[in-house]
Amino acid sequence: MKVFAAKGFHRGTLSDVAELADMTQAGVLHHFGSKENLLRAVIDYRDNIDSSEAHAAYGLDFFNHLIATARQNTARPGIVQTYVVLSAEAVTEDNPGAEYFADRFDALRELVMGQLRELNSADDPLPDDQLEAAASNIIALMDGLQVQWLLNPQVDLVDYTFFGIDSILRSVKAGASRQHIVTK
Repeated sequence: MKVFAAKGFHRGTLSDVAELADMTQAGVLHHFGSKENLLRAVIDYRDNIDSSEAHAAYGLDFFNHLIATARQNTARPGIVQTYVVLSAEAVTEDNPGAEYFADRFDALRELVMGQLRELNSADDPLPDDQLEAAASNIIALMDGLQVQWLLNPQVDLVDYTFFGIDSILRSVKAGASRQHIVTK
């Protein structure tokens, strides 16, 4: 994680990983088989930290879990930096993480949309395209705030995450006929 967080996938070498792990490059390959498999293991490790709790939460508890995750992330900047670097680097040509991150964002969007449906106004529900936009905005909010926080620790990751998610949830609960403040 430290190597990929500091150098990214392409610039981080197996020699760098071996040195930090106090082993040989052959030893790293013995355990992971390839640099791509090591990348996948790092990504899986990062995702496994929070995923079971997120899938167990429901309705408002799910969104409170997202805010709690932001709070936990303030104590683990290395994991956050690894995620930020690898997810951003996934958009580069021939990156082995591209498919993983595309699938991850699709699955997250579906998960968040499902939870938003539970909070959607029963009397005046938002249509699915607007729920999808809200879900995408929550994901973008969390990922973008992590970048800002890594660059400037004065950015209050927890409070800003709470504010953004709370604002989006208020909009969803208000329903489809709410007045827009801005225009397209």
